[in-house]
Amino acid sequence: MDILSSRILLRPSDLDRSRRFYRDVLGLAIYREFGPPDDPGVVFFLGQGLLEVSGHATSPPGRSVMIWIQVRDIHAEHARLAAAAVRIIRDPATEPWGLIEMWIEDPDGIRIVLVEVPAGHPLRRDPRSALPPGRRTRCRITARSTERGGLAPALPEPVAGAQIRTRRALGVASPATA
Repeated sequence: MDILSSRILLRPSDLDRSRRFYRDVLGLAIYREFGPPDDPGVVFFLGQGLLEVSGHATSPPGRSVMIWIQVRDIHAEHARLAAAAVRIIRDPATEPWGLIEMWIEDPDGIRIVLVEVPAGHPLRRDPRSALPPGRRTRCRITARSTERGGLAPALPEPVAGAQIRTRRALGVASPATA
């Protein structure tokens, strides 16, 4: 499977109410709007993913769908969301796996897990720091290994003229003219 993009799709019972909740209460930034201007669907940025809120639900949401959102300061979010009368299912608590989690619900009862990753938690560690100097990845496939029958074919040499045109378009002097 060659995945190019993905998003979570929500079909709320009241589209306008859910748009306001995700945009105004949670403060998610809008990636795009689509559909009729008087009742558009909205795609929100959700960290490294996207959340689409569009259409209308024909049945109540299932309990198997949850949204996980990492926040910088869970206690500040708790105070802000409580003041906005958001339904808080569970106050912030440190889980056995070390994350601080708080659970809320959107207007249709979709559970949203807000998570803070505390300092010192393994999710905050950069595994690249354990690599030998000069290596930025654990991947061992190199141009040299592909020449010996590796998985990927060697890439063609760049065309010099194309490289110069690209540099000119960017306003960067080429090494030969610098």
